[in-house]
Amino acid sequence: MTAADAIRIAENAGIQVTLDGDSLVLAAAVKPPAEVIEILALNKAAIVDLLRGANGGFAIEDWRELFDERAGIAEFEGGLPREQAEVQAFCHCVEDWLDSNSVRSSAGCCAFCGRSQGQLREYSYGNSARASSEVLLHHECSRAWHQQREEKAMEALKLLLHTH
Repeated sequence: MTAADAIRIAENAGIQVTLDGDSLVLAAAVKPPAEVIEILALNKAAIVDLLRGANGGFAIEDWRELFDERAGIAEFEGGLPREQAEVQAFCHCVEDWLDSNSVRSSAGCCAFCGRSQGQLREYSYGNSARASSEVLLHHECSRAWHQQREEKAMEALKLLLHTH
């Protein structure tokens, strides 16, 4: 189960999950079910990372501000309808999430399959100096690895931005 799954379960049970330092703060109209509290407790570290933006990323409020700013620019300066502006803003946020959540390979191993055999190449990605990439991949693993990273970014941002 991912942190995003745990938060969705909590939201479906009527619980709003926020952060106060390293503590999860739960707000609900009625007493939350024990099994939901247990799920949140088991996934606390990952939930804290996700709500903070994980691995040096932005805080949740920063992501929302960035998304709103980008959507506003695309709508008002770019002349796009609001729905298209939000899609474009979301795509920009995915790129920024990937930049701010860079990863590194284990020494001498492919970041996707974990094998050290075969020819490994350094994979470069990102649009900023923040994205220091030391990711080694087999050529045949690179597309699947990048797709997996984009899916992780989209999942995190959909949750953080409450978009669907």
